[in-house]
Amino acid sequence: MYMPVQKSIIAASLLSALAFGQTIYKQVGTYPLPGDGGWDYLTYDTSSNRIFIAHGTSILVVDPEGKKLGEVPANGAHGTAIVADKNLGFSSNGKAGTVTAFDLKTLQPVQEIKVGENPDAIIYDQFSRHVLVMNGRSKEVMAIDPDTKKVDATILLDGKLEFAAAAPGKAYVNVEDKGEIAVIDTKTWKKAATWKLADCEEPSGLVMNENNDTLFTVCGNSKMLVIDAKTGKVISTVKTGDGTDAAGYDPGTAYAFASNGEGTLTVVKKDGKGYTVAENVPSAKSARTMTIDPNTHKVFVVAADFNPPAEGQRRGTMKPGTFRLLVFALAK
Repeated sequence: MYMPVQKSIIAASLLSALAFGQTIYKQVGTYPLPGDGGWDYLTYDTSSNRIFIAHGTSILVVDPEGKKLGEVPANGAHGTAIVADKNLGFSSNGKAGTVTAFDLKTLQPVQEIKVGENPDAIIYDQFSRHVLVMNGRSKEVMAIDPDTKKVDATILLDGKLEFAAAAPGKAYVNVEDKGEIAVIDTKTWKKAATWKLADCEEPSGLVMNENNDTLFTVCGNSKMLVIDAKTGKVISTVKTGDGTDAAGYDPGTAYAFASNGEGTLTVVKKDGKGYTVAENVPSAKSARTMTIDPNTHKVFVVAADFNPPAEGQRRGTMKPGTFRLLVFALAK
């Protein structure tokens, strides 16, 4: 199969590293971030080389070295979708039940869009040219037209929704509490199929390799499932670290990733007809969400230190001043 020269060189170097058991990824930076509240999804905007971090009451915007460039107000921030050709970003506000449309250059809010209860994951589907927001509590996907900033369609999926991925004519959504992927026909905006995920508890992160119609979903029981996006058949089941939350894929290196709250970054490679773990890179405890710059192949995660939980608490309080951005790059 033909690959551009640059990608061929990268692929050859990675194969050589794997053959000799060398480290593929290494941590190249740690940068302090402002604020002590909780966080959720990270989004890398290739049009401006900025990272959008859902962080409590705002979307924190930083450069790849953690320098704060601004923020967007958000009441219960969960995620950000980028529509670069419209100069718009869209943030999901879980507590407010809204999506904020904002100007990408100025970061100023443009419009509040009322959606369902507890809007969580949000993506831009470049094929249908709609922003898709997954409403966790009201169990529906809403499709927003970036031009009109109005909801064009609502698809009830009857489950707690997590992340999504898009392909021409289809959107795939993780249904966390049912261990399923729902398939939406984005031409009719109706549910087309439901795929039960065997041996996958609480699927959260989801990403797609568009080149070969493959989905990567990560599960609460420390696994990544690699799935044929045409049939729903599981191609491989790969062990990840504990506390897996987000999934990533870099088309330039053909690596998939799982960021794990235990403090590891699992790197997954294609191996013959299946997939296996290439390595588990140490990160930091609580580093469970991630984003990727496909141009530099860097992986970004955020983490913080926490006090031991008090009796009856699931999680301790965050230690002030410990919120930080960790950067991983291909080892040379």
